[in-house]
Amino acid sequence: MEMSRPRKHSLTLAGHRTSVSLEDPFWRAFQDIASEEGLALNALAARIDRERGTNTGLASAIRLYVLAHFQRKCMPQQA
Repeated sequence: MEMSRPRKHSLTLAGHRTSVSLEDPFWRAFQDIASEEGLALNALAARIDRERGTNTGLASAIRLYVLAHFQRKCMPQQA
């Protein structure tokens, strides 16, 4: 797997533009999950933003969401 440096990606949350720095594989997985869940990318980002703790940055929260998504798929009995 080729490693990539984080790149800035624009999002709109509650009418406000923001950006997150994510590695390309995380960004693509995030896009795929939004599509799979039938959500616009900004809608999924807003949901993650609402659910994250105050000590977790949005980019980290997205990475953790992506990880949890694939863990549920790979290990459904532990979800």
